Amino acid sequence: MLSQHPAMQLTVQHPGNEQSPLLIVDNFIAEPERLLADACQQHFVANSPYYPGVRAPVPQAYQQVLLQSLTPVLQDVFALPAGSLHFSICHYSLVTTPPAQLKLLQRIPHFDTTEKHALAAVHYLFHGDQGGTAFYRHRKTGFETIDNGRTTTYFRSMEAENGGPNIPAADAGYINGDTALFEQIGAQQGVFNRLIIYRRHALHSGSIPADANLSADPAKGRLTISSFIDLQPEPG
Repeated sequence: MLSQHPAMQLTVQHPGNEQSPLLIVDNFIAEPERLLADACQQHFVANSPYYPGVRAPVPQAYQQVLLQSLTPVLQDVFALPAGSLHFSICHYSLVTTPPAQLKLLQRIPHFDTTEKHALAAVHYLFHGDQGGTAFYRHRKTGFETIDNGRTTTYFRSMEAENGGPNIPAADAGYINGDTALFEQIGAQQGVFNRLIIYRRHALHSGSIPADANLSADPAKGRLTISSFIDLQPEPG
């Protein structure tokens, strides 16, 4: 049975100029090896044109533990209005795509939505140095988050830069630090049983080192649990 780790530790950071919150939870789940063992029993499939790997479902109990443990913290850290939180996505994820096979959108930072109160969570379940998650500023616009008021400006800027000398080459691999287009403003190392939560409109990317193990075997590869957490506002 899944439960919160009794030695769970919380840290809040505010990287960059825009100070968008980043919640770091160390020692999140008691006996996290149970999740690793469960992942090894799952059937992973490629189900997204954007995610560079394969995914499998996570037990419903995991969602329950996260919300029971962290809902008051999330409401406070991310200044959420009154309402209930629920998961729209929650799955085991394994990065498996070789760097030379990445599409352009997989070689640059991205944002998941323009909704300010929509959250993303990444729970690291691998051992060793397999990278983590980094956050970025688009140099030309200075944007670190993309809301509805910024999308036109941001996409026009990216279109103007497309095909130019600063666009990463086809063999550039995974972004991992500063580039001509983006400046890294913060990063979290992937530590076993560390959970990070951030707003989904922040420009971000997985940090995948050149020597990362891109195995499709959960026991060997870069296993995480990736989740989207959404707010259902109170009626009225």
